[in-house]
Amino acid sequence: MGIVNTLLRAVTWWNGATLNTQLYTWRKGVKVGEDAQGNRFYRSRDGKRRWVIYNGEAEASRVDADWHGWLHHTFDTPPSEQPLPHKSWEKPHQENLTGTMLAYAPPGSIRAAEPKERRDYEAWQPE
Repeated sequence: MGIVNTLLRAVTWWNGATLNTQLYTWRKGVKVGEDAQGNRFYRSRDGKRRWVIYNGEAEASRVDADWHGWLHHTFDTPPSEQPLPHKSWEKPHQENLTGTMLAYAPPGSIRAAEPKERRDYEAWQPE
């Protein structure tokens, strides 16, 4: 790891775990599991604290519902030990894409690849 990356980790949280978080994880953390995106989940040795170290951008919507429930003490057993049952109609987790180029653009949106021509509307022109 270069000196620039080390400095960035020391002072920013959006470039992965800060050095303080990494030190705390090394000293007091127990790795519980990892999700499909490579995010790593930890708990403290006494089991009172739970946290995630993101693989890439620190964006909360990248944590799927199973791990979110464990992080927030909704259930005690992590999904790595006891996966939650899923219904046949459930879709796989997808992160929030709002504000990105992959965000949903409805038909007629100016962001759509080829916006529809509007014939039901005529712009007002002053006389």
